[in-house]
Amino acid sequence: MNNQAAASTAGTGGMNPMDWAGADGATSTDGLTQFISFAIGADQYGVDIMAVREIKGWSEITHLPKQPEYVRGVLNLRGVMVPIIDLRCRFGQGLTEATPIHVVIIVQVASRLVGLLADRVLDIISCDAAKIQPVPRIAQAARIDFLSGLVTMDSAMIALIDLPHLLSLSESEEKASSH
Repeated sequence: MNNQAAASTAGTGGMNPMDWAGADGATSTDGLTQFISFAIGADQYGVDIMAVREIKGWSEITHLPKQPEYVRGVLNLRGVMVPIIDLRCRFGQGLTEATPIHVVIIVQVASRLVGLLADRVLDIISCDAAKIQPVPRIAQAARIDFLSGLVTMDSAMIALIDLPHLLSLSESEEKASSH
């Protein structure tokens, strides 16, 4: 999927990534792992394609009181209330000024759906799992704690998001802020 195709998904009301993964929905063929890559500013990130349920264009959400700043609110997705996490804010880069060109990547972690606010979807990346490098632990930074690895594709570095860790830290911080 190129940038034009990614941009066109924003206006389609959502796209099912299973349509991209082939008839059986498999993410691994011949030892390859597949990720959806997306951008936040100039940085590129990726999430496992099997966790992605849908990609939607930005739409208005309902704000909830007493939530961490990076939890922008909830989106009613066919009767399911989905919390929306502003990844730019979560990574300490300030709030996203969301516009209709922004996207929400709906991911499933365990039995929970969560929306990730990003600038744009870039592509589907297939890479050999052996090419995923560990994240260097030079400095302790919250942003690094959310990453599971790094992969270089066509001279671009893509940071792979560890969704369970991102969400588990999010939940523990929410509990701490409510006491």
